[in-house]
Amino acid sequence: MTDIFGFVGAFLTTLSFVPQAWLVLRTGKTEGISLAMYALFTVGVAAWLVYGILQGALPIILANAITLSLASLILTMKTRAVIQARSSVQGAAVATSAPMAS
Repeated sequence: MTDIFGFVGAFLTTLSFVPQAWLVLRTGKTEGISLAMYALFTVGVAAWLVYGILQGALPIILANAITLSLASLILTMKTRAVIQARSSVQGAAVATSAPMAS
């Protein structure tokens, strides 16, 4: 009986995450996502997965394995976007700071 509540909670929390994950994966847009928050979230989900494995709690294992997969994809996309943005800004700074010819 206890696992029923675990499965319902795991299903609902994982399901609530899917629309945001789907939007980001479909559009590739991560501008509205905080890199620090997503990194912490992903590590937290990984910790819950390890906890679930150590406890042998199938609802926790399933929910966090799915969420970790989606969160890792989005974190990777966000990290790439941040790196590209920083590279663009640095490239623009170099291009505009060239000495003027006299």
